[in-house]
Amino acid sequence: MTGFCLVVSAVSLAQIAPSASPQSTKDGWATASPESLELSAKPLQDLGAAVRGGDFKKIGSVLIARHGKLVYESYFDGDANTLRDTRSATKSITDVLIGIAIDEKKLSGVDAHILALLPEHASKLKNPDPRKDKMTVEDFLTMSSPLECDDWNDASRGNEERMYVVEDWAQFILDLPIRGRMHLGEKIDPPPYGRYFSYCTGGVFTLSEVLQKATGMRTDHYAQEKLFNPLEISQVQWVYSPLDIPQTGGGLRLTSRDLLKIAQLSLDKGTWQGRRIVNEAWMRTSTAPHARIDDDTEYGYLWWLKAFKSGGNKYPAFFMSGNGGNKVLAFPGLDMVVVITSTNFNTHGMHEQTEKLLSDYILAAVAR
Repeated sequence: MTGFCLVVSAVSLAQIAPSASPQSTKDGWATASPESLELSAKPLQDLGAAVRGGDFKKIGSVLIARHGKLVYESYFDGDANTLRDTRSATKSITDVLIGIAIDEKKLSGVDAHILALLPEHASKLKNPDPRKDKMTVEDFLTMSSPLECDDWNDASRGNEERMYVVEDWAQFILDLPIRGRMHLGEKIDPPPYGRYFSYCTGGVFTLSEVLQKATGMRTDHYAQEKLFNPLEISQVQWVYSPLDIPQTGGGLRLTSRDLLKIAQLSLDKGTWQGRRIVNEAWMRTSTAPHARIDDDTEYGYLWWLKAFKSGGNKYPAFFMSGNGGNKVLAFPGLDMVVVITSTNFNTHGMHEQTEKLLSDYILAAVAR
């Protein structure tokens, strides 16, 4: 009887233990072993053991692709079909859509003026100011508009939590007053790249209305036709405002494999399996620095820029990042993309945990 129980237990464990070997499907991903693409298997095996052993909390999935092939795929919550709520990580998809609209000449460029594109909002604007008239698409792509909007400051009038309780989100953002800054002494040093960074989800949401006005299509429909269909992405779940506007500021749910496709598309400068989807120059510009966040982190067009350390080395990356510790990363120097999904929403150390997983296991697997 004891032997029978042991056999049953072993079978049960084998059934529930997630496999790190990528499964070949018809979603467009080619697969390979980590060793065949110069990744050490041991740190990746240790990664799975550490997550399952409770060293890392609420990790949903970890996927790695190198040289365009999926080499590691492990699910700790849900499976390959689970739609992942990566919160603000999906802001970067809005950048890709803006690039496609510009390439199609639906949108004139990043210097297009927001209020000129949205006259129905401009006609009833509160707190009018000439600086609002000059606000551009680029200002919202770089989180550097003049509006008093800061999601990292609970006291900010433009904090996203205040936006969610009103009906017209874009009007809420555009009605905000111009922000100001105290300074020490009379001299004010100009900010790096000429822009003051202030994290503003509402500004990115407003780009949804900009895209709809420019393309003549609601943003979710435009995204499906121009981006998701070419990437063979069919499982998508959007969040909508009370006025039924797709939320381009985050919350878009995709599978882990499909999130990895967005990273691979961006790493390959706008192509997926040889097919051009977005302009190469756009992707280069999007993943170049346009604003500085802190001494270690810069910001592109809705992409974060930072070098991650492992084993005494630094690996520059551009990446998508969202509440809960979610990260979708591209490492140009390694020709590698990574997805880490996590549900540690609004918890202290959520991003630090993800970065430890990245540095101690994933980057540690890179053969030197």
